[in-house]
Amino acid sequence: MKKLLGGPGTVCGLLLRIGQCASAAASIGVMVSAKEFSVHTAFCYLIASMGLQLLWSFGLACLDVYALRGKKDLQNPILVSLFVVGDWVTAMLSLAAACSSAGVVVLYEKDIKYCNTQSQYPCLRYEVAVALSFVTWIQIAVSSHVTFWILASV
Repeated sequence: MKKLLGGPGTVCGLLLRIGQCASAAASIGVMVSAKEFSVHTAFCYLIASMGLQLLWSFGLACLDVYALRGKKDLQNPILVSLFVVGDWVTAMLSLAAACSSAGVVVLYEKDIKYCNTQSQYPCLRYEVAVALSFVTWIQIAVSSHVTFWILASV
């Protein structure tokens, strides 16, 4: 198997996973701090999706730390295929959650001008949480792309 930048068991892979954890946790934190987020199904789905992404990325970051400390090779076909499936599933869930939440934010901000009339409505927090979820998705997309190419090189 090829050693690609950002693959499992590499320093760049660990940094990608830490970035995914950090941006997913930040997205959850900002969304939970917003008032009345639980009224909207898309925002609840965003929190659930980012929570799953946080757990998945944290688990793989721990595995990367284990591999780096013990000089273990994580690039065998069975492990990499598990990484590919997990990354692609969480990537699709995260993209769907980010897009649906962005749709709700655009609806409130631009279409019905709800954010302008309701000054206590936390639209800025919703926007920041959605932006962070897209940052998370970009990092997941990079990870899933790299692991897919590692699996394809077998």
